Amino acid sequence: MITDLDDDRRREPDFSLGEREMLEQWLEFHRTTLLLKCEGLQDAPRKALPIATSNLSLHGLIRHMAEVERNWFTGVLAGDTDFSYIYGDFEDAEFSPLDEASWEDDLGTWHAECASSRQVAATRGLDDTGLRHGQPCSLRWIYMHMIEEYARHNGHADLLREMADGQVGW
Repeated sequence: MITDLDDDRRREPDFSLGEREMLEQWLEFHRTTLLLKCEGLQDAPRKALPIATSNLSLHGLIRHMAEVERNWFTGVLAGDTDFSYIYGDFEDAEFSPLDEASWEDDLGTWHAECASSRQVAATRGLDDTGLRHGQPCSLRWIYMHMIEEYARHNGHADLLREMADGQVGW
């Protein structure tokens, strides 16, 4: 039976919030969900690639989401086109290799990127835009995309965690 992840750090938003508060709280909900899926494991199961045809791991998902936070909030919304990638300049560099990766360092990087994203977003309205491939992209769109991105990867994290130690919960 699948149960709810019960942790005081994770709260589902109230049903009648305003748009911005709703978007921000759902994003925080999903950020926290990913964190909870990764906690309580040793390095080896967090780095494990249990699906033969995939480079997905729990550790890699945290690294990936740090890159995603940086890309959308620093690169697109803030317009910093000179930012550098954290884990390499090729697609999916954050997923592997993880042999020498430090969980504490990468978790700290993810927390720092989330904090930076919050800072960038706090200075803008939902209709404010950055540029994505030369096209205007609003903070509202970025929030929706980030919620979708985390939700999708949280589904991956559910399966990876279940494969690591049998823990299930959403």
